[in-house]
Amino acid sequence: MSVIEKIRRKAALSMKRIALPEGSEPRTLAAAAVLRDESLCRPVLLGNPGEIRAAASLAGVDIRDIEITDPASHPRAEAYAETLYELRKKKGMTPESARALAKDPMHCGVLMVKCGDADGLVSGAVHSTGDMLRPALQIIKTKPGTKIVSSCVLIDCPNKSLGEDGLLIFSDCVVVPCPDAAELADIAISTADTATTLCGIEEPKVALLSFSTKGSASHELVTKVREAAEIAHGLRPDLLLDGELQFDAAISPEVGELKAPGSPVAGHANVLIFPDLQSANIGYKIAQRIGGAEAFAVLQGLAKPCNDLSRGCSVGDIVNTVCMTAVQAQA
Repeated sequence: MSVIEKIRRKAALSMKRIALPEGSEPRTLAAAAVLRDESLCRPVLLGNPGEIRAAASLAGVDIRDIEITDPASHPRAEAYAETLYELRKKKGMTPESARALAKDPMHCGVLMVKCGDADGLVSGAVHSTGDMLRPALQIIKTKPGTKIVSSCVLIDCPNKSLGEDGLLIFSDCVVVPCPDAAELADIAISTADTATTLCGIEEPKVALLSFSTKGSASHELVTKVREAAEIAHGLRPDLLLDGELQFDAAISPEVGELKAPGSPVAGHANVLIFPDLQSANIGYKIAQRIGGAEAFAVLQGLAKPCNDLSRGCSVGDIVNTVCMTAVQAQA
């Protein structure tokens, strides 16, 4: 069974309520119908009800029994506005501007999650990452003990000898361009937790990647990775984590034994932390396009789950991301 099939099954166990701020977007409507029909979660379409129903009719999507919420007339609009004002008043937010923003579908969706009226949120078919991430950071904020929001990509490889039965987790592929050592340590810890809570990996083996293995090269970029490993060890001594390791030393038992004998991770890593966004993004797309792997991206580090889509996403991509969000919400 593939990792996404396992995640879909796990999502169906709890039927979490997931807010979809792009309620009239055709792919989102079709995805909401799939989520309803397959009993994967309870989707909530946000937006003007008339526009949503008209868009569904035009797209030929049956949205009966799917909840529609109009932010402009939400019964908790005033409570949401008060929450937003209290969170942002030191940044210049006024009660009037808070009321106006609470009627925006994106802000309303994030406030629903903040206030416990939804378990998670998914957007991005129309909006940019920043459109969602800014209000999420302002309103939901990061988990206690987590300094930054990052991302990881689940890489489901055809070669089942790799990682955890073919599953490798790459990070950070989407959010943090040039993390320093402390941020890289934070990303490593968040990704290890994602491996457990989302993917069911009981023992994450975390490799912090570099072009050097255990001092084979000397450079400030190598030093950053080595320092990140030390920081992460200090924060989470329970984790199996090692670095710096080259990619082959991380995933090949033969190379790992040769280059890093005695390492608890080398040759058997299932979580791979890249030194920067550029290398991680290139790496996961190589695995996807040349290696034939399936790739599923998810955000991590927020106190409550909100996830982003590519604007070129398919209906299946939306369904999968909602299911991942629902499983994150279970944790």
